[in-house]
Amino acid sequence: MQSKLTTNRLHLKIITPDDLDDIHHLHSLPETDQYNTLGIPENKAATEAIVQQWLSQQQVEPDRHFNWRISDGRSRNFVGLIALHLGEGRFRLGEVWYKLLPQYWGQGLATEALKEVLRFCFEELYLHRIEAGCATENIASARVLEKVGMQREGSKRKVLPIRGNWVDNYEYAILEDEWKAINNEQ
Repeated sequence: MQSKLTTNRLHLKIITPDDLDDIHHLHSLPETDQYNTLGIPENKAATEAIVQQWLSQQQVEPDRHFNWRISDGRSRNFVGLIALHLGEGRFRLGEVWYKLLPQYWGQGLATEALKEVLRFCFEELYLHRIEAGCATENIASARVLEKVGMQREGSKRKVLPIRGNWVDNYEYAILEDEWKAINNEQ
């Protein structure tokens, strides 16, 4: 399992039980819940159940489930989360998601973290396709996906349960050859 990834400004490290407080804080903010299907946890125990599920997946299938803590490269302060979950091996497919604390929005950090995860996907795991989705109203997340070269492939109607309502979702993907072309690899 790739436990650490590094960029110019960020440090990505596989989550551990020690990250529970930071993850609970992130999930408890109304701003980060606006387009999230998890909802705000009732209490810390609810967040702990989610984290335990992630940790269990990472332990049982360490080469298929990656949940990274994003930290500032200098201070090591918690910035947010980014994850990669792989599909069936023969399809060489993965799905990514990310969630940052509001004070780090608009600084290019989600884009930077996602670029590094995509690099890992295509250059170390040799995947063929990476997918992501976002609520159609989540313009900032859609921009992040597009900045890294992902293409909007379509939408799904009323598929995301968010705060008691069903909302539409955009589907994005990037292929290995597209990644290589963007990054001038041959």
